[in-house]
Amino acid sequence: MSDTAGAPADKRIYVDKQSPKAYHALVQTSEAVRATAAEAGLDRVLVELVNLRVSQINGCAYCLDVHTRAALRAGETARRLGVLAAWRDTELFTDRERAALDLAEATTAPADALAQERACDSARRSLSDDEISAVIWVAITINAFNRVSIMSKHPVRETPAKR
Repeated sequence: MSDTAGAPADKRIYVDKQSPKAYHALVQTSEAVRATAAEAGLDRVLVELVNLRVSQINGCAYCLDVHTRAALRAGETARRLGVLAAWRDTELFTDRERAALDLAEATTAPADALAQERACDSARRSLSDDEISAVIWVAITINAFNRVSIMSKHPVRETPAKR
């Protein structure tokens, strides 16, 4: 069965390809957020931890794949990545990273006002106002990319082994 545009009903539209101007604007936002994070003093590992935690919550396989590789390139360890979903139950993350992860989770689930307040209070003890703003923007941006990839059903493909 096909929809009105002629695509099979079981196939998703790659919204990034279908609406490239909108996607390009999102990419530009991401680039501005990356610069903002760097200016605020957030290192690449912390930014990737936020990207990964938000992508875990949203269940975005494509973004998890992309940002796991980016985190490893930035120097993150496989051990910490393996326990990221349970970061509260480990001693592997710094207070600063914990504050950022808590804030990212609150940004991803904004309906929980109590969690938002708790996360903001915690963040103020470990992060500057510029860092708090940057973490929130990183979380907002990856949430948007998660939705693009989830709704488009972007595939995670096997990477050919290097010989």
